[in-house]
Amino acid sequence: MNKDPIGMFDSGVGGTSIWKEVRKLLPNEDTIFLADSKNAPYGEKSEAEIQGLSIKNTELLLEKKCKLIIVACNTATTNAIDYLRKTYDVPFIGIEPAIKPAALQSTSKTVGILATKGTLSSSLFHSTSENYAAGIQIIEQEGTGLVPLIEAGKTDSEETRKLLKRYLAPMISANIDYLVLGCTHYPYLVPILKSILPAHVKIIDSGAAVAKQTKAVLEKNNALKREVEKGDSTFYTNNSVQTLSSFLKDSAPTNITYLDF
Repeated sequence: MNKDPIGMFDSGVGGTSIWKEVRKLLPNEDTIFLADSKNAPYGEKSEAEIQGLSIKNTELLLEKKCKLIIVACNTATTNAIDYLRKTYDVPFIGIEPAIKPAALQSTSKTVGILATKGTLSSSLFHSTSENYAAGIQIIEQEGTGLVPLIEAGKTDSEETRKLLKRYLAPMISANIDYLVLGCTHYPYLVPILKSILPAHVKIIDSGAAVAKQTKAVLEKNNALKREVEKGDSTFYTNNSVQTLSSFLKDSAPTNITYLDF
């Protein structure tokens, strides 16, 4: 089992931001990544639809003998991970908005969160907010339209900039000092976010924490790959190979394949 790959899936290319952190921390592990771009964005779908897509992705990764599955999508985590954990005999790592560290570190006591509708409306998100953000004002904003723009490679377009300016304006007015990114696509917007936000606002995403948790779970299960050579990385997309490749151009992936899943 130690040599089996780590599996990951997302509603498209955004979860590659998680893959990069896992790869950085665990470079000798083999990984398989599913980019379900054909069905992006998950954030506008019903809980039942999100759960169905998550089951499909999980079963494909299990067919490929994955020893652990990272649900590299905030929306899928908040809507489906409980079901997945009860149904399949493999560890799952989820992606939750990093509300806790933002709330603990905020001095203005006002934190912004940019996320999908599916994440913001989920019971898991609300319970996390209640548990960790007492006394903190949370400015929530649905990032409607952002995922399709990122999937289209328009991370630095004028259309994206206009949307972000509109979404961030209430947060800036409320004097946030932390912005939590509640979608794995959104780290690709960090350069443009920094150009819009006041310099003192810190941006938090979950990538590094997810990588650390993945390592901890593998260690606990005695499932780390013991070989020291660099692991293989395999990517599957059911949409544009070229688009996925553009998000990985600095990471030298070994295998990107179109797969109708």
